[in-house]
Amino acid sequence: MTTIKATMTIRKILLAAISTVLLFCLSPASRAADSAADDVLLRALREEMERSKDKLKMDGLSAPYYIEYRVSAFDQFEAGATFGAVRTQQRMQARLLRVVVRLGDYKQDSYFGTGEGTTDLVATDDDMFALRDRVWLATDRAYKAAGEALSAKQAALKQFKVDEPVDDFAKAPVVEIIEPLARLSSADFTPWLHLIEEASSQFRADTKLESADSGIRFVAENRYFLNSEGSVARTGITRYQIHVEGSTQAPDGMLLQRSYGDIKRELSELPARDTFLSTTTKLFETLKQLRDAPIVDEDYRGPVLLANDAADTVFAELVEPNLLGKKPPLGQNARTTGRWSSSLNSRVLPEFITVFDDPTISSISGHPLLGNYVVDDEGVKGQRVSLIEKGQLVSYLVGRQPIRGFPTSNGHGRSGPGAAPLPTPGNLIIQSSDPQADSELKKKLIGLCKQRELPYCLYVGTMGPRLSPRLLYKVWTADGHEELVRGGVFGDLDVRSLRSNLVAAGTEPAIEDHADLATFSVACPALLFDELEVKRSEATKQKLPVYPPPPLTQNRE
Repeated sequence: MTTIKATMTIRKILLAAISTVLLFCLSPASRAADSAADDVLLRALREEMERSKDKLKMDGLSAPYYIEYRVSAFDQFEAGATFGAVRTQQRMQARLLRVVVRLGDYKQDSYFGTGEGTTDLVATDDDMFALRDRVWLATDRAYKAAGEALSAKQAALKQFKVDEPVDDFAKAPVVEIIEPLARLSSADFTPWLHLIEEASSQFRADTKLESADSGIRFVAENRYFLNSEGSVARTGITRYQIHVEGSTQAPDGMLLQRSYGDIKRELSELPARDTFLSTTTKLFETLKQLRDAPIVDEDYRGPVLLANDAADTVFAELVEPNLLGKKPPLGQNARTTGRWSSSLNSRVLPEFITVFDDPTISSISGHPLLGNYVVDDEGVKGQRVSLIEKGQLVSYLVGRQPIRGFPTSNGHGRSGPGAAPLPTPGNLIIQSSDPQADSELKKKLIGLCKQRELPYCLYVGTMGPRLSPRLLYKVWTADGHEELVRGGVFGDLDVRSLRSNLVAAGTEPAIEDHADLATFSVACPALLFDELEVKRSEATKQKLPVYPPPPLTQNRE
């Protein structure tokens, strides 16, 4: 069975938006008709775009060669419960505008520092004057900032010599895409409140738990994009998330954490009540087991098997950042900012591994993916990109900021509300040319241990932050039985070990859904390494609470 893991980072959407004045604009959300002609916000953006193209010119400053409007319109419901009681519940609506004005030309322009765009809130009511007024003012600010940025950029460039300069901006085909407006489900959310209450209340019997939380976050987001080249796009998505998490301390003070989450595009795709509660029960049973588990041996170097749920976290942390074709800062000659900036057409992974990104698919192996989209946040249609073929790096994910050797976008310029687009995956898929069943991988793991006359090897079930194993097992060579241990950290798990020590991969992928500034999914099978170092964590341990918590089983008054 495929393990589906949803990261808890969806809250970063709102945290990032707060930093750009997005949230808590609580006017009633607009119910604009799905047709473009009746969409007041879209009409306001179109009319201001035409005015800006015609009138945006100031003495001593050239007219823009490119103007871009983006609006992210949110409708969100979220709630949280702890130990069986609802703690927070709120509904929020907001519209965040981002305006980019570029002076110069595609070869060298003002996109630098303050010239990278301005943000502003616009009305959530469909008031044409109020909308156009904010767009007009934001455009004026962006134009003046672009003039200052162009001068600053030209001055900075005089200090550097770039051997192979690339253009600042890539041309792209004109698109016009109008999707139906996304709206939150009309279903009553009350049963979901009861569910997170019930899930978090399961832990009342365990007095050693320090936290036990469950929550939901339901989001409908409509994105508007217009530019002076003629592209117009309105796309809408919904995301429904449910999660549960908890923490405890071992007798020696070690902090132990477990979490589970799921994000889906449709409310009906979330786990059913009984399924979620069953998963919750099993999840927090492992916290009790971890408390009683022995601490890992001080040093281990040998074979390690990562379950697919752990493997996709490893690829998301170690591989994904190095596949992004981000343009380096001014004056730097590197191709990209990642560790594989000079590895194009070189082997970076074993020959049996292939990696591609495909935002045009919505599922794999029958499981939904979160990273599908029609058009990116720079008005370019999403497309499949082969990234690693037979272990060899053959391409990067690129937006409209070119990098050396990649003069045009491949439809991966994406961003969160109010943020500048950057190369971001859609659905990152890792596959093996010689996939092996999990049972075979375990046999190979034990076989490698026997070859080295090791009494046990290690199996990682899930990962936590900073690639620290949350569920780590000794697999005893003699009979294959598993023993849960705690407190292990990797000493050398990096891109070099992926290239040199990865010896086999499984058949069935786990899906890890990310909802950071832009949503994407990572699908990866189990991975077998012939040698990794696992050592005892040296993290500072906290003292246990001085006195016990209040009884969790008493009736609430």
